[in-house]
This record gives sequence, C-alpha cells and structure tokens, in this order.
Amino acid sequence: MSTTPSAAASGTFRIAGDTPVHRLGFGAMRVTGAGIWGDPEDRDEAIRVLKRLPELGVDFIDTADSYGPFVSEDLIAEALAPYDGLLIATKGGLARHGPNIWAPLGRPEYLRQCVLMSLRRLKVEQIGLWQLHRIDPKVPRDEQFGVIAAMLKEGLIKHAGLSEVSVEEIEAARKVFPVATVQNRYNLVDRGSEAVVTYCEANAIGFIPWYPLAAGDLAKPGTTLDAITHKANATPSQIALAWVLKRSPVMLPIPGTSKVDHLEDNVRAAGIELSDQDFEALDAQAKATA
Repeated sequence: MSTTPSAAASGTFRIAGDTPVHRLGFGAMRVTGAGIWGDPEDRDEAIRVLKRLPELGVDFIDTADSYGPFVSEDLIAEALAPYDGLLIATKGGLARHGPNIWAPLGRPEYLRQCVLMSLRRLKVEQIGLWQLHRIDPKVPRDEQFGVIAAMLKEGLIKHAGLSEVSVEEIEAARKVFPVATVQNRYNLVDRGSEAVVTYCEANAIGFIPWYPLAAGDLAKPGTTLDAITHKANATPSQIALAWVLKRSPVMLPIPGTSKVDHLEDNVRAAGIELSDQDFEALDAQAKATA
C-alpha cells in the first residue's frame, strides 16, 4: 500500500466516453451540519478537506443542492473554484424542510430552477454532470426526463445521470436522454443494486456507489475481512472500498468525510490491490452473512 495517498492509483474512467476522472472520488454531503442541515460544525476543517482533494489526486467531487441545503455547493465554490482539472457533479430534485428530511420534487420547472441555481452557486457556466436525485413518483417520469434532455440541448449541463433507480428506469430514461451515470447505494454488504452495476458495465455507464465503505459484521475478529485487513496493514473500510473498486471498471465510489485525516485514509484505499482470491473470499463471506 502506497505511503503517499493518491486517487490516481484507482485508475481512470471516462464519463460518457469523454470526461476522464480518477475512479476514487469524493462525496461532499458530510461537509454540512448535523442531519445534512446548515453549516458544518468546523467550517475551517471543511474547507481544508475540500482544498486537500486535488492535492490527493481526487478530481471527481459529488454534491447536491439539497446538501445543507446549498451549503455544500457554496463551500465547494469557495474552496475550489474555478475547478482547474476537476469535475464537480451535482444533483437536484429533492426539497428540504429540516434536518434529515428529504422530499422528491420533480416538476420540470423546479428541476430547471435547481440547475440554474446550482450554476450560480458553483460559479460555472455549465454543470459537467447533473443528476436527478430521485424520480418523483408524483410527476410523470417522462416529464422529468424531458426537461433534462432540454437542459442538455441548451448546454446548461454537459452530461446527466440518475440516482436510486432500477434497470427498467435507466432504460426508460435512455429513450429520452443519454444516461452518463447512475448513483445507487452499494457496498460490500449492501448488494441490492447488483443488476444495475452489471447493466452499467455492459453499457459503459458510470456507477457511483454511495455509502461505499460499509463492512458491517464482516469486520469482526476472525473473519475473512479481518484477516485480509491485517495482511494488507489496512482498515476494514479501506478493504471494503478496495473491493468496491475491483468489482467493476465503471465503479466510481465517493466516500465522504469532514476530516482531513479520514480523507487521506480513504484515498489510501486506491493503492490497495486485492488479489482475485481475496476479492472472491470477501464476496463469498458477504453473501453468506446477508
């Protein structure tokens, strides 16, 4: 394992075939306050985390207008604009009414407003990757997909993606606009999106797993994960992240944190190369305990 952490060790993926990023990215949800609401407890540390990202080779940063709301985007702009060599991906389509409260809002005029306001907060003329945070079940999905297609055509966004969707929903969206990425919850112990990962790999769609560090009970003493952790002189979270990276070449994990030390620990996972045998042993252990 490299002593100098660099996300470059995770390899490169080209989003939509034309935007290269290092596969290990950063999720900027945790640079906000408790309940993903309001300002962070330690604002100076949050800024240090963001400024440290390019120094560690992290060039793919995922955020959303609902993180704060607006706080995450504002901090990213303050710390990193004009984003030389960085891809700032953001999301819209969730309204916030308080800490840990998230409500889908997919009316086309609202989604357009989300994009226009994110452009202003991030201080950019075009959003490199904009993702529909959730498909709103109260609004016909083709209306939501249609406004995304229109914003792509207008050049407000360069590429577009979806979040928490099924294969059927991805296929429906692809009839309206090119789906560049899909962001679903996925990790070593939460494999509910296995079919989506396989579909994304077959279609060169970037898969952005959120909550990628989870290892659960697999990290208990005496387990396969415990043995591999000691062999690699790593942490269970680092091994879980290395497993996610090895799972597929389209995998773009975005572990998040509000602490520089934790960020550096996460980036070190990019330098861990699991053997095929260790990968399969972890896979078998996870499935056996599911």
